[in-house]
Amino acid sequence: MAKNKFYAVAQGRKPGIYTDWFGDNGAEAQVRGAAGALYKGFASRHEAEDWIKSCAGLAPSQTSMPWGPEGTAEAPQKRVRLKAKKSVKEEAKDHPSPQGERIEIYSDGGCSKNPGPGGYGVVILHDGKRRELSGGYARTTNNRMELMGCIKGLEALEEHCAVTVISDSQYVVNGIAKGWAKAWKKNNWKRRTGERAENSDLWARLLVLCEKHDVRFQWVRGHNGNPENERCDCLAVAMTGKDDLPPDHGYGK
Repeated sequence: MAKNKFYAVAQGRKPGIYTDWFGDNGAEAQVRGAAGALYKGFASRHEAEDWIKSCAGLAPSQTSMPWGPEGTAEAPQKRVRLKAKKSVKEEAKDHPSPQGERIEIYSDGGCSKNPGPGGYGVVILHDGKRRELSGGYARTTNNRMELMGCIKGLEALEEHCAVTVISDSQYVVNGIAKGWAKAWKKNNWKRRTGERAENSDLWARLLVLCEKHDVRFQWVRGHNGNPENERCDCLAVAMTGKDDLPPDHGYGK
């Protein structure tokens, strides 16, 4: 985190913007060990201020998470039946453009360093209901956490659903929408150049979920005022600061 000049603490012992990470008056002292801490580093004070504003009123709570608090990536989580009003076939017949009826899954992920401690955040919206998920790993990469967020969101759905997955990762969105991941799989997880396609374990899981559900992927620009994207970012960042994160067994393989 040393390359960042301003550290925004949205939740912690003393929220605010700090120019130092270490020390008694630094950002680390405000978030280390603090329950529900939300923080992030930025290159400018303006970006840090905007991020803190985007987190206002979005703190995790039992009211915003009726299914209970988020857990780590390895912790068992209760599944919730997010059931569509009609089957996918019925919906497609009755609604030529069923976008408004689709479940929306917002997802984001990242690391405090790359590679390093990483986290993902997920917001699931459907029929007035909301669920938030988050988790993390002790050592992983940005791309793996972007993928993991989408995977965890889709795995939370118990039955065949029409879903729009919204992510600010072009790596993830293009990997599915442009058919890159399918081509890598068909080519024994190798790119056209013959190089190994990274994160094949997670791409394989995501492809299975895309076959199970009617999934569309949509790209959204990160840190651009989208409240759900910003919320996912807050959840992901909060996970990177936890001390008891499990290992990412797929990293480096």
